[in-house]
Amino acid sequence: MDLPLAIDLARFQFAFTVSFHIIFPAFSIGLASYLAVLEGLWLATGRQVYIDTFRYWLKIFAVAFGMGVVSGIVMSYQFGTNWSVFSDKTGPVLGPLMGYEVLSAFFLEAGFLGIMLFGLKRVGKGLHFAATLMVAIGTFISAFWILSVNSWMHTPAGYAINEVGQFVPADWWAVIFNPSFPYRLVHMVLAAYLTTAFVVGAVGALHLLRNRDNRPAKLMFSMAMWMAAVVAPLQIVAGDLHGLNTLEHQPAKIAAMEGHFESQTGAPLYLFGWPDMEAEELRYAIGIPKLGSLILTHDLDGAVQGLTDWPREDRPNATVLFWTFRVMVAIGFAMVGIGLWALWRRWRGTLYEPDLLHRLAIVMGPSGFVAVLAGWITTEMGRQPWTVYGLLRTVDSASPMDAPAVATSLVAFIVVYFVVFGAGVYYVLRSMNAAPHDNEPGLDKDQPVRAAGMAQAGAPGEE
Repeated sequence: MDLPLAIDLARFQFAFTVSFHIIFPAFSIGLASYLAVLEGLWLATGRQVYIDTFRYWLKIFAVAFGMGVVSGIVMSYQFGTNWSVFSDKTGPVLGPLMGYEVLSAFFLEAGFLGIMLFGLKRVGKGLHFAATLMVAIGTFISAFWILSVNSWMHTPAGYAINEVGQFVPADWWAVIFNPSFPYRLVHMVLAAYLTTAFVVGAVGALHLLRNRDNRPAKLMFSMAMWMAAVVAPLQIVAGDLHGLNTLEHQPAKIAAMEGHFESQTGAPLYLFGWPDMEAEELRYAIGIPKLGSLILTHDLDGAVQGLTDWPREDRPNATVLFWTFRVMVAIGFAMVGIGLWALWRRWRGTLYEPDLLHRLAIVMGPSGFVAVLAGWITTEMGRQPWTVYGLLRTVDSASPMDAPAVATSLVAFIVVYFVVFGAGVYYVLRSMNAAPHDNEPGLDKDQPVRAAGMAQAGAPGEE
């Protein structure tokens, strides 16, 4: 049996860490905005249920945000160890963008996070709300820069190549707002909002099944279902526009996603099948005639390229892309269905009566994470075999390294991730299992404030 090559191990290591990392930003981006909305509604209406729900989710946000930051730092380490050639060649373009992310987003989040977590009873309501808004805006700006970097790797623009083979910026506006960036940003941010909505909805449904009069649970479920009803259909539209952009700039990726090996007009939409990369055909295919061309080109007889138009060494893995894309789309339509069902129940005045909708909402709780991971795999494996699409191959991006060294660090990552982040996930799930209630204490309970190296004097008679 052949042992894995160093580059295969490095690819698996990055895939493992980025897959673990992405679920935390996808959750914290949406949750930060949800917290800002809750606090804003509390200030506008004075209703206690809003601040109780805010405090309930604030504890969970603190843990998720921390795990997102730590798991992201590890990826920067890998750029230096496993992908130093990629870092050297793209650093003049991508390095400043990553720096802007740290300066404008991470500092914004870190600067106001302490006030948001512990300051509600220590600063005025207005200042605390401003801190919550800054954290929410910071998570969005962070997504802006990271997706600009990622999009440039898919649709590079605004660059020149210097005498030593490095990409250097020629037009920063073209670099940042590269052709796929707007579509990718909208698609990802909406995915983050939906991910959070279905987690919040699942927790609300769980506690409504236990106690249908729980007011914070009612609020969570109601707001989550509004988000599903409004944003899930928008995500379908955004996904379609993103697909048209991908067809224009990365047609091989679309051919793999759709299971098309031969170029044709009036192409069917394949619902099921098994892409056989060796035989260059889709086995056991079940499709709807002409619908593929209609969706991809908005013309029943539109021409669609097949994978055989590209050399074998330039094709992405059709088997993986075909199925991960369908998982993502299926979850998206299921989200639309849940949202419409909730709208109908709301219209009938039975939204809070526990039944199948609530149980299904609990099942759908982690669906956003699954959809994000499936979509991310589709996007990133669809870019292969390139790190910078059409310009720099993955095999030419790796550091000169030995397989045992990469394998050792990979094992270390797996052990540490499952121990450290497993503990964090356990705490989050335990917090979600605890019922929200009136006068939720939150993180800033009334307690003595201890400064570094100094303790408050005890009351007379105390030790």
